[in-house]
Amino acid sequence: MNKVLVCAGTSGISAGALEVADAFAREIENRSLKGWSLVRTGDRGLFRDVLVDIVTENSGRVSYQYIREQDVAEIVQSHLIEGKPVEKLLAGEDYRDFFSGQKRVVLENCGEIDPENLGEYTARGGYRALEKSLRQPPEDIIETVKSSGLKGRGGAGFPAGVKWEFARSAGGDEKYIICNADEGDPGAFMDRSILEGDPHSVLEGMTIAGYAAGASRGYIYCRAEYPLAIEKLEKAIKDARGEKFLGEDILGSGFSFDITVKEGAGAFVCGEETALIASVEGGRGMPVSRPPFPAQEGLRGKPTVINNAETLACVRHVIARGPGWFSSIGVEGSRGTKVFALAGKVRNTGLVEVPMGTTLRELVFGPGGGMEERNSPIKGVQIGGPSGGCLPESLLDTPIDYSSITATGAIMGSGGMVVMDTRTCMVDVARFFLEFTVAESCGKCVPCRIGLKRMLEVLTDITEGRGRMEHLEFLERISSTVKSSALCGLGNTAPNPVATTLKYFRQEYVTHIKEKKCPSGVCLKLIEFVVVDEKCKKCGKCYGVCPAGAVSWEKGGYASIDREKCIKCRACINACPFSAIE
Repeated sequence: MNKVLVCAGTSGISAGALEVADAFAREIENRSLKGWSLVRTGDRGLFRDVLVDIVTENSGRVSYQYIREQDVAEIVQSHLIEGKPVEKLLAGEDYRDFFSGQKRVVLENCGEIDPENLGEYTARGGYRALEKSLRQPPEDIIETVKSSGLKGRGGAGFPAGVKWEFARSAGGDEKYIICNADEGDPGAFMDRSILEGDPHSVLEGMTIAGYAAGASRGYIYCRAEYPLAIEKLEKAIKDARGEKFLGEDILGSGFSFDITVKEGAGAFVCGEETALIASVEGGRGMPVSRPPFPAQEGLRGKPTVINNAETLACVRHVIARGPGWFSSIGVEGSRGTKVFALAGKVRNTGLVEVPMGTTLRELVFGPGGGMEERNSPIKGVQIGGPSGGCLPESLLDTPIDYSSITATGAIMGSGGMVVMDTRTCMVDVARFFLEFTVAESCGKCVPCRIGLKRMLEVLTDITEGRGRMEHLEFLERISSTVKSSALCGLGNTAPNPVATTLKYFRQEYVTHIKEKKCPSGVCLKLIEFVVVDEKCKKCGKCYGVCPAGAVSWEKGGYASIDREKCIKCRACINACPFSAIE
């Protein structure tokens, strides 16, 4: 059967994927094209939507990018009917480089199957790992996962099998499995794409975890801002129950396990295990001190395993392909692959899955395609989300594994990665992420509630020209205090962006304080806009775009900027074709 694959996850839909898919469906029906099927897949991971692949039995796969509804008729006529790909719409070499530089394990089905079609999932090996697991003692499954080296992909990197073992050995008959799909990091969408594009992989992993740990009930904690993911999950759960992959007496094994989706309100702190449990129970999402850990005393006081969606999606591969296969990928202490949400000043932004041990440089200049502007130097990489760290270009050869990243002062986190060039102000980056964590703090403990707030006030002073050199020592001292005394992981890691920028980009802080200048031209309170007469061609384009009336210009004369009226919106800089405004 020949196929038309349309990537219709959240990213694709925002670019018009539903309209494109409907147009293909109409064209195929109206032209009575036999032997062609339309598949609405999840997102493939590359932000060049709408992505469309034409897969034929004879000539293989051809990929198109940036497809609009009005392009469909031409593709159908030329490619589907006449067998001639539409050259002007084809994806280029860098598209192929993006995927060829990856090893897709967790994402192997995303963009390839209809997530609402259980048959497509099982045709690619889905639920075979569950069948295999149910024929073994639970203890053997735990040993398999432990020997594979699978660690939690949510950020902490705790061994998944050990966590399952703790829950199994805990007392009591009632136990739970929770999938943490809260994914509160700004710019992170790894779990969302898995849930939208391959929801059964998460259900299968949860069910195997339930069997291994001795649980009979599972919850998927997914933020309500992911309506499409929730829709796909609900459909997948219903279909899995219908085929006896969920529910009572699964596949005739005597084991029963069912899953419920619990929608969260979007609080970043609910990514922390104990806060998440409080939210599932119907309370306010606030962390509590540990021990006891959730694996011993979690949801409703019962042993509870909490893994994130990416971790659970790995499980079926560990069981079906064997622990040796999984552990052959990656490096000592960090086995398997890791999915990253790559953003910033790179040519290819989107989801990238690479083996653990891949260096930051290999990721950025491999699947990432290098810098967005070819001659633009890379300044650094921010990794690990709001609680991660900022690493300079000199550390780009750092391997992506838990110990190596932690040694730099950053953390792996759930997989956010932002590439920055020299136009990025590192002081402002630290202020931005701290502003987020201050807003998202639950306020329960003093280090978070007071310490982070004081740090943000000092960073704001520095970016607005009120900084003093003693502020740097204050930031270092408070960072250390908050890290060592905050109640939960959010507070423990929140100072990381400040600590790492002070460590690796300290001179930028000094310039902000001593010279009252922002070297990157980002901190508005520290910059002024002036017209350089030697470069000005007297065209008046800056005058025409200024929304504040701050630019003075008469035909044939030089432009000038009134500093009192200027609102620093950069419209004049963007409009000037001669780079005459600095």
